[in-house]
Amino acid sequence: MRRSTREYAQTLTMLMPWIITLCVFWLYPLGYALVLSFSKYATLTNQLSWVGFENYQRVFESEVFWTAFRNTAIFTVGTVPVTTSLAIFLAVILQRRAQAMPRFAALLRAAYFMPSVTSLVVIALIFTNLYAREGYVNMLLGTMGVAGPERGWLLTQSTALPAIMAMDVWISVGYYMVLVLAGLESIPRDIYESATLSGASRRQQFWRITLPMLRPTILFIVVINTIKSFQMFVEVYVMTKGGPLGATTTLVYEVYVQAFEQSDQMGYASALAYVVFVILLIMSIIQTRWLGEK
Repeated sequence: MRRSTREYAQTLTMLMPWIITLCVFWLYPLGYALVLSFSKYATLTNQLSWVGFENYQRVFESEVFWTAFRNTAIFTVGTVPVTTSLAIFLAVILQRRAQAMPRFAALLRAAYFMPSVTSLVVIALIFTNLYAREGYVNMLLGTMGVAGPERGWLLTQSTALPAIMAMDVWISVGYYMVLVLAGLESIPRDIYESATLSGASRRQQFWRITLPMLRPTILFIVVINTIKSFQMFVEVYVMTKGGPLGATTTLVYEVYVQAFEQSDQMGYASALAYVVFVILLIMSIIQTRWLGEK
């Protein structure tokens, strides 16, 4: 018992830095935000008054919330399937090329992965210039006889959100491609050899072997990509500030606006943040039940 107690104390001592970090930077803010969501809190005067469910009622009655929810849903539905499909396609192609040209395949993996480790602010600033009225995108379209948006892609209401979505797919596909490659490497080679001897084509092997055995990896990608899409903030903050006319306002950007650009809306922002949390929790459960193993 003395040895068990000593080992327990040593383990707890080693874990203490992580436990303290979890409590200070995660659990305490979560609990305090929950309290604020039922209160009206003024950051300048540090005054807090209890309002009950008034903040949550305001959230669901706000037109800005529903606009932000629609934009976020469009962004998620438009990027997650495309990013996942491209990641699977590129991973399968690179795995096949790696057997014949390993160095070239390694170079391509690094090239595809590079955008995901580059500063998002830097990428957003670069794409802001590319999408400008006289930017490279409109210049390239002009050489093909196609007219781009007259005011630029980010200043036109119908093209601002799709432009950010295209940039997000370009940034994310390399990261998820590496995850799919890891999943492909975990599939035993002898399964493919048996399928080849049985006369199965590459297409049949992909649909009958590769995709089913990639199911856990695909589930992981879909869940974390959905969460990341709902948390989209930096792109909007740097490129559009939610404009034009709210066309790119997202849920997390609206949380930021209410919390830090308004002096007395921290409680409302906390309620909005918890609504986003509940939405993500429900979506994650649905995705896990749909794609997860029984």
